[in-house]
Amino acid sequence: MSEDKQTHFGYQQVEESEKAGLVAGVFDSVADSYDVMNDLMSAGIHRVWKRFTIEVSAVRPGHRVLDIAGGTGDLAAKFSELVGADGEVVLADINDSMLRVGRDKLLDRGYHGNISYVQADAQTLPFPDNHFDIITIAFGLRNVTHKDVALQSMLRILKPGGRLLVLEFSKPESQLLSRAYDTYSFKVLPMLGKLVAGDSESYQYLAESIRMHPDQETLKQMMEEAGFSRCEFFNMTGGIVALHRGIKA
Repeated sequence: MSEDKQTHFGYQQVEESEKAGLVAGVFDSVADSYDVMNDLMSAGIHRVWKRFTIEVSAVRPGHRVLDIAGGTGDLAAKFSELVGADGEVVLADINDSMLRVGRDKLLDRGYHGNISYVQADAQTLPFPDNHFDIITIAFGLRNVTHKDVALQSMLRILKPGGRLLVLEFSKPESQLLSRAYDTYSFKVLPMLGKLVAGDSESYQYLAESIRMHPDQETLKQMMEEAGFSRCEFFNMTGGIVALHRGIKA
């Protein structure tokens, strides 16, 4: 039997077969406090990042939208309003706990009819070819073991002319900002996690996983290699976060 390949889980080296379970453990732990922690960690700025993502998506009534790693449903809720009764929104997440929290939140807020919920792995998306007008993945790609495979899976199910939007933490543009961000990420985030979610280790992993994620230019190149065209990215908050966009030719 061949030896299992190694990959990273934050700064740790683990067997590829173990990573999905380890990531699942992180999100099982933080699911119920995820929204509160997002607001605290970003001082609410995550709402601005997501609003910009919605604008760049150019979603229209009647569109089919897939929100991968959709978590607690912030993007899916807005997409539901924009696509209307003739459109379709699928909130997908590999993690059952996150999917449950997102579904319950959206149902409680009256979102139903054009939203469906699917537990799915971004690397093996269970949808037909050429199906969606828009795919988004916000703060989820860095947790995927084989990002190249996931990007190819997304390309397959997009319609020609369809858009992929990847919203993710990235590399700050200045050294000064980078140093301040490192201090915040490795000192403040785990402390907030312990106080609010009762879990410092998951937020330590969050900080580490961000550092292991490809930078802006590298991710753009990966999208091009997967087959996307007209790839570009938009830095926000000094490059702490970047939105990548690619088109299926």
